[in-house]
Amino acid sequence: MLAVYDQALPEVYGFVVRRCTDRRTAEDVTSETFLAAMDSVRRRRETEPTTPWLIGIARHKLADHWRRAQRTPEPVDNLPERGDDPWDTELDRMVAHHTLGQLSPVHRSVLTLRYVDDLPVGECAEILGRTVGATEALLTRAKRAFRAAYPETQPQPSGRGGHA
Repeated sequence: MLAVYDQALPEVYGFVVRRCTDRRTAEDVTSETFLAAMDSVRRRRETEPTTPWLIGIARHKLADHWRRAQRTPEPVDNLPERGDDPWDTELDRMVAHHTLGQLSPVHRSVLTLRYVDDLPVGECAEILGRTVGATEALLTRAKRAFRAAYPETQPQPSGRGGHA
């Protein structure tokens, strides 16, 4: 069964991942597929596992998954955040850090104090030696400069259906 697993895993996982909204679900369904196949092989010794047979099991496991998902709708409060993927979060951090480096020192300072250090505008003003009004105006200009320097990105599909 291990040789069949090594040979069939890419095809079975590929079949499942193309039909799922996220990798975790695809991995779970793929695992359930191979567990069900192992149980079937143990019960019926004459069953010889093949990739098409495993894909058939995967199709049934996907149907089971979608039926369960329809019975237990996910509350809106528990939807995963866009930045769930650690790589996406790290890339966003790196791009933001690089973009901050392109700004003037005063813009970089006010944005760092306000949004990285999470200080209130009053404390930012005190540290920078400015009035609160001047600091708010500086923040507005700094945010505008940051947006202008931030690299353009293509909108990513949400993976939840509908239009991007």
